[in-house]
Amino acid sequence: MAGKFWTKDTEEMDAVELMPYDHIVFTEFDGGEGVLVDLNTKQYFQLNETAMFVWRRLETGKNFEEIVVEMAGEYEVTREHAEESVRKLLGNLQTFKLVQPRT
Repeated sequence: MAGKFWTKDTEEMDAVELMPYDHIVFTEFDGGEGVLVDLNTKQYFQLNETAMFVWRRLETGKNFEEIVVEMAGEYEVTREHAEESVRKLLGNLQTFKLVQPRT
């Protein structure tokens, strides 16, 4: 369950392998929403449709480029818009410690 993503702290897009922590559980609900639950802290994080799109691909080991291309095609947005959206989400996932570097 890993994918290559760019760290939010670099301007040079250094590739980092990220994967979900084992204690993070994803659940999808009807209506295009889902949640990530941190079983250690009991916190939950609501995901919209596009965030779920990225999370599912992260779980299957897709890399940054693959997710961006798939998102641009699925949602009919420009590559630049898809890159920005994916980077922003990945930054949030890292901030809240929902993903970890792959070892």
